[in-house]
Amino acid sequence: MDGRIAASPFDVTAPRDAAVVRLGTPQTRIDGPLKVCGTAAYPGDVYPEGVAHAVVVLSPMANAEILSITRDAAMAVPGLRLILTHEDVGEAIRPVDHLMAGGWANSSWRPLASPEIRYAGQIVALVVADTREAAGAAAAALRIRYASRPPVPHLEDPRCETRPLASLDPAHHDRRRGDLEAALAAAAVSIDSRYTTPVQHHNPIELPSTTCVWAGDQLTVFEPSRHIVAAQHGLAAQLGLAPAQVRVVAHFLGGHFGSKLALSQHSALCALAARRLGRPVRLEISRRDQFSIANHRSETAHRVRLAAAADGRLLGIGHDAASVSSRFDRFVMEGSDVSTALYGAEAVAAQERLGRVDRNTPGPMRAPPEVPFLFALESAMDELAHALACDPIALRRRNETAVDPVTGQAFTTRPLLRCFDAAAEAFDWSRRPSRPRTLARDGWWIGFGCASAARPVKISPVMLRLRQDEAGAVRIETAHHEIGNGLYTLLAMIASERLGVPIGRVTVALGDTLLPAAGISGGSSTTTSLANALGEACAALVAQPPGARETVVRYRPPGSEGTVLEDLAQGHITLATAPGDRIGWAFGAHMIELHVHQATGALRVVRHVGAFAAGRVLNPLAARSQYLGGMAWGLGSALFEKTEIDPRTGAYVNRDLAEYLVPCAADIQGQQVVLVPDDDPAVNPEGVKGLGELGIIGVAAAVANAVFNATGVRLRDLPIRPEQLMT
Repeated sequence: MDGRIAASPFDVTAPRDAAVVRLGTPQTRIDGPLKVCGTAAYPGDVYPEGVAHAVVVLSPMANAEILSITRDAAMAVPGLRLILTHEDVGEAIRPVDHLMAGGWANSSWRPLASPEIRYAGQIVALVVADTREAAGAAAAALRIRYASRPPVPHLEDPRCETRPLASLDPAHHDRRRGDLEAALAAAAVSIDSRYTTPVQHHNPIELPSTTCVWAGDQLTVFEPSRHIVAAQHGLAAQLGLAPAQVRVVAHFLGGHFGSKLALSQHSALCALAARRLGRPVRLEISRRDQFSIANHRSETAHRVRLAAAADGRLLGIGHDAASVSSRFDRFVMEGSDVSTALYGAEAVAAQERLGRVDRNTPGPMRAPPEVPFLFALESAMDELAHALACDPIALRRRNETAVDPVTGQAFTTRPLLRCFDAAAEAFDWSRRPSRPRTLARDGWWIGFGCASAARPVKISPVMLRLRQDEAGAVRIETAHHEIGNGLYTLLAMIASERLGVPIGRVTVALGDTLLPAAGISGGSSTTTSLANALGEACAALVAQPPGARETVVRYRPPGSEGTVLEDLAQGHITLATAPGDRIGWAFGAHMIELHVHQATGALRVVRHVGAFAAGRVLNPLAARSQYLGGMAWGLGSALFEKTEIDPRTGAYVNRDLAEYLVPCAADIQGQQVVLVPDDDPAVNPEGVKGLGELGIIGVAAAVANAVFNATGVRLRDLPIRPEQLMT
């Protein structure tokens, strides 16, 4: 694919004979044939004429300083064109803040600004040559000397001091109600347990890449990013350009779910190299290198305390949690607002703490706070149920609440128990043994576990253009992103139904900063934001006289601040929880049947039922796939995934798919998704809640609870592996 083709608008349309569709009915993807036939335009597929190839050189250690760089052998490699180090870059790339701190980047640290090394895997050189092989050979020939100091590598290091998040962030307020200590003292039964979750890394099929093409003072960048408007503005700020001089294109992404956050550290380096060479430069990050260039899920530690009356009624919930960030970015995903609002309690006390380590900045990873926080809470709820000799679902039923116990705000809908009822029926929960380690067959212990899923609804402003020509053909344009979630199809479905046009006559254009600005693809906010924006646009278009017509919608969610559209246009993150006066959440319930081999401790999840209620489901086919993917990832998080860290250097050790374990097809056996109706007109006009992240939440707790039911062994540290059971 040449640069001209890739730079042109990329349109996606269903087959011409496709009829008018109805929302809520299954619809195959209109971009499916493009992906199957290999004609979908991914950023990494771009090879402009005359392109040079770049590779990065990374520091092998953290907390160090470069003493010298010897280039002689590298300069002798045939085809070498350019080497960039801190000696060549310095202040040529200007600083920008982290996306979550009002900036645009996934890290505020500038890798080639100085000889200082802040984390293992930091970029210390960019090498460009005529071929990737030559660039790799020259990179390997560089000789770099370091002076190192002992790093603080992880949360468990005794030198990692954590501080209350409330003392670091004026916007954070620890949730409190009543007297937790008094509730614990008065409790008939109490739980006081500690849980941990490890560092986990994204491993999307499509690796990070950047291809930069200059035409005079205009820069076009092909890069998989889930917030291309942030990448556009961040690059402009780094390079001293106006945003209009930068165009970012990403028509499709081959997976991100938290990685590819916004502007990456390597993007400006690639653009600088292309400008200095006067030719396009392409950089694809390797699987090993992306572990420190992309984001990751931070490790967390939790203390959960539950106080209950003899009948199981919760008297108090306490949740203390700690996570870490880099030395230079204060990134934290706060989760106690969910864990302490899921059930009713008379007393609540939560505190979140943040520590600093010598590593790269973590970032969102599918369902960022809810995955670790609900692993801890839902495991503790199972411990409480066992202590009370109570069925875990009955315990949750006893503590159902219509309001947040701290704020008193009501939920727009609260279908959690309906999810448990639907899952229990599909799963046949009545077969669960009430006492652990009592059911075995053919040398395997058999256990059953359950857990809740819950996630606040997020919504973002959107700018969107909708056109219809005199012949009735429709075109939708927005700079949002197709990340694999079926957005092209979803938008075409909405326009087809609302305008009464066959879906084969609807064209969708996404992923280009030349289109109307859109926000981040994350937080399960894509559908909530775009469905409401497009619904508003369709209504505006229908109100116009027949014939050729057009509308540009600047959608601002109800209750949002007056500057959100300006922030959106400038590439700043604008996610908000909706609605403001009540609590809008999506809910789910997981049920797991797990077998543990009595001799080896091998674990097999043989059945997994997930029942989910996430408002109005627009395309059940795509929704079911999203849930199945989340459930599979949840099993990976529970049983496989953990990034190992060398405490001597702070480096990630298992930086490949041979040693960073993820589930394969043989690990995923019986999965069943139940869609639970959830009519919620109060959450937003279209009644949609977003469901992409809901499927993973609670899975790890359901697995851990099933392990206990099977073996009588309570495991509180992820991932759960056979060696833990054997010891």
